[in-house]
Amino acid sequence: MNVNRTRRLTAGVLGAATAVAILAMTPAAQAAPRDGLIPQQRDTSVTVGRLVLEPTDRGYRGSMPLTISYRGTETADLSVRIVEPVAGAFEDFDFGMPCFYGERPGELRRNIDCWDQIQGGDHRAHTVEFEVLTETQAYAMSAIGGAITVTTTDDRPSTVTKSFETLFRSTTGSLRNPRPYMQDTRTDASVTAGSATLVRQPDGSYLGRLPVTVRYDGDAPHDALQLESVLPDGVQLYHIEPSDVCAYPWCTVPGGEFMQGEERSVQLVFTAPVGTTAGDLGTGSVVLHTSYFTDVSDVDPSDNTAGFTITAVDGAA
Repeated sequence: MNVNRTRRLTAGVLGAATAVAILAMTPAAQAAPRDGLIPQQRDTSVTVGRLVLEPTDRGYRGSMPLTISYRGTETADLSVRIVEPVAGAFEDFDFGMPCFYGERPGELRRNIDCWDQIQGGDHRAHTVEFEVLTETQAYAMSAIGGAITVTTTDDRPSTVTKSFETLFRSTTGSLRNPRPYMQDTRTDASVTAGSATLVRQPDGSYLGRLPVTVRYDGDAPHDALQLESVLPDGVQLYHIEPSDVCAYPWCTVPGGEFMQGEERSVQLVFTAPVGTTAGDLGTGSVVLHTSYFTDVSDVDPSDNTAGFTITAVDGAA
């Protein structure tokens, strides 16, 4: 008998037996459905596009497409978490339901969490809007990028996470050879104030305005700037012009977030009660605060406060 042929036959038998044994040990073999059906694919699929931030006359703006396909047969709870590609950049999400900001420990970037329900077989196309209020550049830039996590909760919960690339188009129209975008991590805000003259009104009370100028240098993330009025006894903050939210002794600077290098002039309106004696009412100060979901320090706190004098007069100012 041919010895080599015998060895080949023996090896072939051993190989087949070994393959059968390995197959029997695999999870797929152990978990084969009793009804003979092939297991279904994942219920939820997610597609995200690239985010390109286009230069505008006010920083950069861009949108990212998001598609969610749900192949389940019943209604599922749907949650979407967006990780900002740039701190403070999230602008809007056409989701239809409220979204909430969440903290990312050790970061200035935020999570944006949204909840809804999705019907079986639904295919949803969304757009996520972003804005970065930084000076536009003649060269392309790239950011760390963001991520989208979509969770559908039904009898077979599914979670899918997709990251997305983030690029800043140059003012010349190029996306080539991007440089890393370096965002400020400390604010650089300042405030100056004039003086306040309160004029006697027909009912005997006094009313007057304080001119205030607020400037925001740098591009650190923020939601709004707020002015706190520190006033002598008898003088009260009434409102701010142009109008915005005031909750004594605070007023929000109207106009929303500031573009890097932007300056705004506003007026704080003060009153003094009937019976106030005309003349010097003392001094006050206005303190500028940056509003964000977490504390962001300023590079120079000394210019975040401005003092001013307050005078009451009986005639026209």
